[in-house]
Amino acid sequence: MKTRLLFLLPIILPNIALADDWFLPERNPFMGTYQNQMFYGIGQGFDTGILLPPPVRPVPFYIGTITYSQPTTFFRIPARRSLNISETLGLGSKNGWDWTDYTIPIGYATEDIALFRYKRLYMGMGAGVGLQVKENKRLGAKLLFQFKVTIGVNITQEWATELFIQHFSNANTAEDNHSYAFYGLGLTHNF
Repeated sequence: MKTRLLFLLPIILPNIALADDWFLPERNPFMGTYQNQMFYGIGQGFDTGILLPPPVRPVPFYIGTITYSQPTTFFRIPARRSLNISETLGLGSKNGWDWTDYTIPIGYATEDIALFRYKRLYMGMGAGVGLQVKENKRLGAKLLFQFKVTIGVNITQEWATELFIQHFSNANTAEDNHSYAFYGLGLTHNF
């Protein structure tokens, strides 16, 4: 019975989304009525090879991100399109990896869609593609793909805070693909 319900989700969810303001709000949950957004975030790295890792294997690996976004829609779902610049920072060795080898700038473009909102709370999911400045043995390619899940709270119309889980990999375009994974916190400013 449970398996049959999973196959129905692609049919049921769009119908729910079209029927309720939680899923298709009149204004963009990420940005409200504003046309520009800056995001400033930091994250803690975790050593795992899965898409959404549990936060159980922290490593001395960090990320700092600055993002510029504009509002858009994705099949009528509120969204934001972004240009991102991140810097990873490794500060030692752990779990057989020398994390200092992965201190690398990354530039990437993303699109996040709003999954739902409730009052000031919202949740989004996004994907993107970009390049890291140099190849390394952990990812084996300069080309990177990014996946992100965000939970945010609008503090005011101009300011919000977001918790995120972020994953970078080469999507098996190279032999080595051990990924980067981060849990983080950020602040957005709409203008």
